[in-house]
Amino acid sequence: MSQTPPPRTQPKPLIVVVEDQPELAALVATHLERAEMNAQVCHRGQHALRFLQKNFANLVLLDINLPDQSGFELAEQLKAADISVPIIFLTGNVEEESKVRGLELGGDDYITKPFSYAELVARIRAVLRRAEVKADLNITKNVKVNDEPFDFCGARVQPQRLEVTFPNGVNATIGRKELGILSYLNGSAGEVVTRKALIHAVWGVHADVKSRSLDQYVAKIRDLYADQGLSLEQFRTVHGIGYIFDPKGLSQAGR
Repeated sequence: MSQTPPPRTQPKPLIVVVEDQPELAALVATHLERAEMNAQVCHRGQHALRFLQKNFANLVLLDINLPDQSGFELAEQLKAADISVPIIFLTGNVEEESKVRGLELGGDDYITKPFSYAELVARIRAVLRRAEVKADLNITKNVKVNDEPFDFCGARVQPQRLEVTFPNGVNATIGRKELGILSYLNGSAGEVVTRKALIHAVWGVHADVKSRSLDQYVAKIRDLYADQGLSLEQFRTVHGIGYIFDPKGLSQAGR
């Protein structure tokens, strides 16, 4: 008699708690673990930054007043490093101006001390749900399924359908990564884009993707256009650096 396999369990979300008060940080971590979440405590902003540069986290619970820097400064550093993670600011500052700044920096919520742990857990779960829904729209790191179509070298790129419409009426399917590459180049028209920047934009900062793999995806794009008789002379390789999409023909790079 076959046995029913046990139900698959969802991995516990990892919450990075950036709080300089050890007792409060320990209490928060305890309540998160009771709520079936994992907690990583960091008492300094730079400790949290180094952790997030090397590890994935589902959310950051960020105190504004830290010994080495403000939580706002850390949020700006995370953004500059292209580390996309939901942030809930945690502070005793009830000033409206402070709340507005936190939200303008991309914060997903703002909780003032003192707070109940039940409310804290509920607010974290709400932000995690919103983040999950938002991520469902992602095709690649830099492209969402509801992004607007755009023109690239004489063809119409349709993110909603993962298709490229050519002037001869052919609709050709395009892969997710190829779409991400075209979208990033289109948004950087006229600029030389390094291979590293392109990989980080499409795959993410922490992705282990080699230049050779990127070149293979670019070759697929070239083949797709060549099959429909379109030239990609506006999309050029800049040897030793990366690529350029030069629709106005103003740059000498790659010529």
